[in-house]
Amino acid sequence: MAVETSFDPFNFRHRHLGPSSDDIQRMLRVVGAPSLDALIEEAIPGDIRQARPLDLGSALSEPQLLAKMREVASRNKPMISLIGQGYYGSHLPAVIQRNVLESPAWYTPYTPYQPEISQGRLEALLNFQTMIVDLTGLEIANASLLDEATAAAEALAMARRVTKSQANAFFVDRDCHPQTIAVVRTRAEPMGWQVIVGDPADLNPAAVFGALLQYPGSTGSIVDYSETIKRLHAHDAVAIMAADPLALTLLVPPGELGADIAVGSTAADRLARRAHGSDLGARSARARLDCADDAFLRYDYDRCGRSAGFDHRTRLAAGNQSPASRRQRPVAIPSWNQRR
Repeated sequence: MAVETSFDPFNFRHRHLGPSSDDIQRMLRVVGAPSLDALIEEAIPGDIRQARPLDLGSALSEPQLLAKMREVASRNKPMISLIGQGYYGSHLPAVIQRNVLESPAWYTPYTPYQPEISQGRLEALLNFQTMIVDLTGLEIANASLLDEATAAAEALAMARRVTKSQANAFFVDRDCHPQTIAVVRTRAEPMGWQVIVGDPADLNPAAVFGALLQYPGSTGSIVDYSETIKRLHAHDAVAIMAADPLALTLLVPPGELGADIAVGSTAADRLARRAHGSDLGARSARARLDCADDAFLRYDYDRCGRSAGFDHRTRLAAGNQSPASRRQRPVAIPSWNQRR
């Protein structure tokens, strides 16, 4: 005997979008509104609401949607980008794109002993860390932050925690990218830290607990900051360099200049859209005990982000708590076998 059912396996919309009718009625009772229209009327001023429904047309299949998107994209007029400020054009060889960035090995292997992340993604993160270590000349790298500005702000906060300097000011090279300066200021304001933006030649290392130096500068200048970094170290201040990873294939690495922390973005390497959806913020550091870095052996818990490691298999070696719940040690992620 046939059994009638309202289940439609092809109607994904109802399983994906929003609450059911019963859920809506329960929520309306809680907030004391007779209907959704009444709730919107109370919550959103009428002068900013659209008076008529959106003319979206009928739904499209995937091939129809792709064809429509191509038609819309064909109206674009490609121009030469002159935005600069950390965003530069570059060439990505097709063989690198297909066999490295889009390799199925990064997203297909499953990790039975570490269910929170796939083995392929772990290997990709480990390769990313290795690349950053090679380019920066530093010993340890984390597995990426959001972008260069975010990485710089995290480096600022960590520098304040680990430095012995009693100063309350942080110096920022005036040739840093504007978005980096803005995010650093935003991070410093609620903490009560003074941000000084100026020429590194005028830097007073005794008055700051750290400094952020752009390499190359937002205007394209390339400066040897080794003497500036020595002056900072002489006053227990932390030296942070915001570097372009692609430029580091030719320039002297920050590690050789004496930098304690290096941050950067892979936007210029054209990795961002394919590997993260946004910029890949990188951070690498020196693993020594006599200067302030991203990965002091004794201050490793101050790192933001996570690190992939390898013993006889690749796994997430350490992941840190959020700043609100940071502990005094890095959080080790045990393997599945260790959990059992």
